[in-house]
Amino acid sequence: MIETYSLETVPFPAFVLDATDKLLGYSGKLEEMLGQICTLGTPVTDLFSMWMKEENSKLIEAVHEERVFVFMESKLDKEGHRLLVGTETEELFLLRKQNKELRNLNRELDAVIENSYDGIYITDDKGMTWKTNSAIERITAIPKEYYIGKNVDELVERGILKNSVSKKALELKRTVSYVQKNYAGKETLLTGTPVFNEDGKIGKIVTNIRDLSDLNELQEKLSKLNQLNDRYKEELSQLKNQQQSKRFIAQSLAMRRIFETADRIANIDATVLILGETGVGKDVLANYIYEESTRSKEGEFRKVNCGAIPPELLESELFGYEAGAFTGASKKGKPGMFELADQGILFMDEVGELPLNLQVKLLRAIQEGEIQRIGGVQTKSVNVRVIAATNRNLKEMVEAGEFREDLYYRLNVIPVHIPPLRERKDDILPLIRLFLNQVNTRYRLNKKFDKGMKEFFLSYEWPGNIRELSNLIERLAVTADGDTIQMDHLPEEYHRQGGRRTKAEIMSLKEAAESAEREMIAIAVEKYSNTYEVAKALKTSQPTVVRKMKKYGINFYD
Repeated sequence: MIETYSLETVPFPAFVLDATDKLLGYSGKLEEMLGQICTLGTPVTDLFSMWMKEENSKLIEAVHEERVFVFMESKLDKEGHRLLVGTETEELFLLRKQNKELRNLNRELDAVIENSYDGIYITDDKGMTWKTNSAIERITAIPKEYYIGKNVDELVERGILKNSVSKKALELKRTVSYVQKNYAGKETLLTGTPVFNEDGKIGKIVTNIRDLSDLNELQEKLSKLNQLNDRYKEELSQLKNQQQSKRFIAQSLAMRRIFETADRIANIDATVLILGETGVGKDVLANYIYEESTRSKEGEFRKVNCGAIPPELLESELFGYEAGAFTGASKKGKPGMFELADQGILFMDEVGELPLNLQVKLLRAIQEGEIQRIGGVQTKSVNVRVIAATNRNLKEMVEAGEFREDLYYRLNVIPVHIPPLRERKDDILPLIRLFLNQVNTRYRLNKKFDKGMKEFFLSYEWPGNIRELSNLIERLAVTADGDTIQMDHLPEEYHRQGGRRTKAEIMSLKEAAESAEREMIAIAVEKYSNTYEVAKALKTSQPTVVRKMKKYGINFYD
């Protein structure tokens, strides 16, 4: 006969199980909540689809038709009979789950604190030490257990701390940082941060202790490496400038940036529009882009000056003509510049002078890559990158109806503006040296400029830009008597202009001082071979010379 237990008076879902987990008794509340008739002797697994008991726990989780129950188990006798009393509660289940997650999170937090390279020191709002980590032993040479339970005031009294950042953070109610030497004599950075509770009151002070001795050592090494790196950069820059100076002059910051841009766009087949006054070197930049591009290995660099060719001949020059296309035409016909520049680059200088009727054909050639010879009926595909240049304001020409707007935007894909020589004085002395060397080599001369001439070159406004500078140097070299060219050798028109600024061009005292400083350093660099000699001549320190040369972008030239 099955032993039974009466649990009718129990107001909770409750039941008794024997040693084999069969039902010996149950409360009416259980039957009510399960919604089914309970029978004595029924295995508990028939009542619950899940029956799970954690190891070393008196709590059992059970599920009946997706309803979650939690039961507390108690032993009744030696026969193995057990009483289980519980309730259906999803909240209890969630709380137990959250409690488990919190325990895991707490373990992870302890691991993070313990393994932090910096020392972690946590106190309550009374200054009592609540927690610390092992890193504090490395920094202070004092076991971490020593701090636990001690008040920071006590640590200050014993000389272990010089100042309490925890107390200061508590007092000011904000993050506080100190740099001080600790008990072990190490320089440390202490940062105390208050942690506020739900009531807006400070509950804990978390102090981060960082050993600055390692950082200071690393900073010193990094500083030395940076100095070495700067020296290498300067040497590389000088080598690069020396190599580039054989092809072009880009001493000023503006020109260096322009040629850096040219390097980036060399192999991009977009159209380039080079803007600038007459004589600034637009053709030099166009040729540089060609030389740096892969097109220099596949096609030619062709140049056409749209302003130097009569309009009636310009079309045949650009697009060519077929045999017998017009009176005097070659019997074999003639290819135009687009055909000759196939796979290469066509540089169209003074593109603003292009007649309106030719602008349409140019637009088609750029957009569709097709040209048609004069007198021809067939189109021909060409792969040409166009670089255009002008000293005119194309935007104003578009507004005046003198230049097609669609062609303007097709040409203006990558605009590059070359500043006039008067705005890049740092390029003048290197250009003088380049042109003078060329003239001396060409005419087998040994001419040089005195100090006064160099000062003139730096102060003159150069309305004709580099072309004017080059022509004047050649003129002076071949006409001046003696090997030293002086101010007396200057043509009369340059004496009248005097190289002085007009009243409209008055600069500030600071600008004037910097201009004079730049010119003096440039002249000294031209004369001497290293910064120590320059510093001695200018009666200043060598580091000052290096810094000023870097500021003004001045380098030595061989």
